[in-house]
Amino acid sequence: MSSSHILLQMKHQRLNRQKKPLKCSECEKFFTQRSSLTQHQRIHTGEKPYICTKCGACFRKQSNLTQHLRVHTGEKPYKCNECEKAFQTKAVLVQHLRIHTGEKPYKCNECGKAFCQSPSLIKHLRIHTGEKPYKCSECGKAFSQSICLTRHQRSHSGARPYKCNDCGKAFNQSTCLMQHQRIHSGEKPYTCPKCGKAFTQNSSLVEHERTHTGEKLCKCSECEKTFRKQAHLSEHYRIHTGEKPYECAVCGKAFRHSSALARHQRLHAGE
Repeated sequence: MSSSHILLQMKHQRLNRQKKPLKCSECEKFFTQRSSLTQHQRIHTGEKPYICTKCGACFRKQSNLTQHLRVHTGEKPYKCNECEKAFQTKAVLVQHLRIHTGEKPYKCNECGKAFCQSPSLIKHLRIHTGEKPYKCSECGKAFSQSICLTRHQRSHSGARPYKCNDCGKAFNQSTCLMQHQRIHSGEKPYTCPKCGKAFTQNSSLVEHERTHTGEKLCKCSECEKTFRKQAHLSEHYRIHTGEKPYECAVCGKAFRHSSALARHQRLHAGE
């Protein structure tokens, strides 16, 4: 860094100190710019002035609306140099890069388990605390993660908002659609940093990594039941979420397990 650049930085910092600080009346946090204070105050007021003209979703920041619009346009401007996978936001790209580097900077103080994303650590900590802050207004069932509540609520509504453009199959979770689409594309975005083996699902990578670490058990965050395979945990977790991803093409009846669907389909086949 050049001396002229350092002097410019020092001048900028001095000017900021000379500015009269702007104080939030709700939490007493200080800001040097009026626009920053105004944006911050929306946390307290709940104001979301930036509205998506496509779906009506509202946001506190213009930048958040800009990111959201990429859901509708399909734009993915942030590209991974390792595997060419592209993302809608820089934050998601940064998280993805940790798949290649193996970096897990977020560590649990209780058990030492490490994660590549902060939200994953927060979710994990609820295993230790037993906290379930997300409650279903229909039946009162509580969950440790908001996404689990959202999935569960679809068991009441029957909504399947995520549709495959290739074959028309619909899903009640975006992750299920993404995983399904890899059947058509052949994409395997989850790569083991130890041996380079690639997988279509993150859960398959996690399970594979245990062959390197020797780790055996997968624990349910809802009831703490343990399983030797991620696939078995995923199946068990549907008891809590109410998810039924296996749907009969003949009558539309849905099941938690593929084996249950196979048994049901024999009724139509007359076996």
